[in-house]
Amino acid sequence: MALRQQQQQLLVVVVVAAVVVASCRPGRADPAAMSVLPGLPVAGLAVGFYNESCPQVEDLVLAEMQSLVGKDKTIGPALLRFMFHDCLVRGCDASIMLISRNKTGERDAIPSYGLRGYDEIEHIKAKVEDACPLTVSCADIIIMAARDAVYLSNGPRYAVETGRRDGKVSLDCDANNDLPPPSSAIVDLKTYFSFKGLGWKDLVVLSGSHTIGRAQCSTFASDRLYNYSGRVAQDPSLNKTYAAHLRELCEPGVANDAAMVEMDPSSPYTFDLSYYRAVRGNTGLFTSDQALLDDPWTRAYVERMAAAGASTDEFFADYAAAMTNMGRIEVLTGDNGEIRKVCAAHVD
Repeated sequence: MALRQQQQQLLVVVVVAAVVVASCRPGRADPAAMSVLPGLPVAGLAVGFYNESCPQVEDLVLAEMQSLVGKDKTIGPALLRFMFHDCLVRGCDASIMLISRNKTGERDAIPSYGLRGYDEIEHIKAKVEDACPLTVSCADIIIMAARDAVYLSNGPRYAVETGRRDGKVSLDCDANNDLPPPSSAIVDLKTYFSFKGLGWKDLVVLSGSHTIGRAQCSTFASDRLYNYSGRVAQDPSLNKTYAAHLRELCEPGVANDAAMVEMDPSSPYTFDLSYYRAVRGNTGLFTSDQALLDDPWTRAYVERMAAAGASTDEFFADYAAAMTNMGRIEVLTGDNGEIRKVCAAHVD
């Protein structure tokens, strides 16, 4: 128990330090009103927060997600990624939706290149507004849409906490600073996550999100295929057969190569354990995927999930817990933030 308390105290120090050193954080709410350690409950968040004010909201979101995914199976994974980009930058406050006329918002940051989901979240929000005007935040809709994206890919439909309010600030420097690039090594990944109050288990479990969806060649081809560590070579940790396949899809020397590659080719739209089998077999798409083998704790988890006969039950339970932890990052509740009628408001 004493060790656990020391670890939690250290983690709080790390998170607070991250907030202090960040250089582009105007407009932040009172820290006492936000979650400091995502593993702990947050005042103002609750499962069923809208039970009285908008009891049908989760059914509405699911129905719209079913319609969207039915028309385009790639939009589910895209909306799952959308939640990551929102929550890891200024917390889960829908600041990714805000528009900067000066092109200095989160949308305009380098990591947001190719991000999809803006129109879909706005569409879902409009449906919710018709039923419950000015009641449900855009931030909560992003959380619910991500959960249903997992569910509609044959993953778990876990309970989500709601009660967030929408933030009013969106800065590209926050996104540039806070989102770990796909070329990250394990030490960097653990540092990024620890700044958000997330641990090694959250890292390895949430990385499992790459079991669905696609990525642009520009996000991995340079460092994995053509210019590893600046030496004009292939990453030696990448399976050679898989690398040859990727080179057929991704051209060398194209900085913004928008060609799409499935992140988990064996089952790209099924939420399962094949991602971990790919990582164990050195066919993880990103450097950050393969980096999970470079830490004894994350490696052990990968190997357990990749083992023959492994059940999804443990992964699904862990995933629900990790998504809950991420959903608690720096949230605005109570009198902080606002409930916007339109998510894509202008900030300048």
